[in-house]
Amino acid sequence: MSQRLAEVAQKVGVSEATVSRVLNNKPGVSASTREAVLTALDVLGYERPTKLRGERARLVGLVLPELQNPIFPAFAEVVSGALAQNGYTPVLCIQTVGGISEADYVELLLQQQVSGVVFLGGMYSQNEASHDHYKRLHELKLPTVLVNAPVAELGFPAVSCDDAVAIEQAFGHLRQLGHEKIGVLLGPADHVPSLRKLGSARAFAAKSGIGLPEEQIVYGHYSLEAGQAGANRLLQAGVTAIICASDPMALGAIRAARRLELSVPHDVSVVGFDDSALMNSTDPPLTTVRQPIEPMGKMVVRYLIDQIEGNARPVDELLFEPELVLRASTAPVRK
Repeated sequence: MSQRLAEVAQKVGVSEATVSRVLNNKPGVSASTREAVLTALDVLGYERPTKLRGERARLVGLVLPELQNPIFPAFAEVVSGALAQNGYTPVLCIQTVGGISEADYVELLLQQQVSGVVFLGGMYSQNEASHDHYKRLHELKLPTVLVNAPVAELGFPAVSCDDAVAIEQAFGHLRQLGHEKIGVLLGPADHVPSLRKLGSARAFAAKSGIGLPEEQIVYGHYSLEAGQAGANRLLQAGVTAIICASDPMALGAIRAARRLELSVPHDVSVVGFDDSALMNSTDPPLTTVRQPIEPMGKMVVRYLIDQIEGNARPVDELLFEPELVLRASTAPVRK
């Protein structure tokens, strides 16, 4: 007990006597100090006294599917900063293959009495995945916000980049460069953002009069290796340009082209998605569609805090406009 008092007191910068008064629910402690002590208990991994467990901690679960794709750490940084500015401490939950599942993390966060949860990508975007843990959060009325397009009827507000506009921008750019045989490299076939991208690609191709046959559409995972494998198939189908659903996939497409002794962009143009870190420093610098991470992340936190404070938010999806960033991985089609 004395060790716990000392650690919490040091973390908050108060006396052990003050910590003891909070733990015993005694008067004489300001509301801000009481909240800081309870938050320190949660952060240090100590259980709250039974009589205090009904109070919500100023903790927010931040659930990420991975860290290899740089877009997720970038989003997490913006959201974490905005949470801190509003007096909340993010609890980072990162899934690993064969490790703790998203549903397991939800249970752990509920045990920690978090004030809310933000999902930065996850099973909510896949039609064929289990959504039981989201239903549990909804039944508990725990404030929750999703980043990017979810499946229908989950009952949470979402903040997304407009996938349809992103593809229109990429497709329009490649058409202006004279490309007619354009490949599309997407995420999993049941992934809602990828389905939106595909619908937009088909519509734009039809409007342009060039079509988008099935051999010019490949599904995969959002990784460099999947991008390379998928791009190999598209290049064998004879495409002169590839639109990718993530920047790592685009880097994989560039690697695939080079291993086939093709030049990027002179033999094949490549467009990414996200404009994640260092894409202006790749070889060649990557033309990509930028997600507006800063305003999206801040809006996520605004949506979450509104729910925490009891201000009802419509269960809708707020779409942010992407921006095409032109660099050196695209060029006019070779005649």
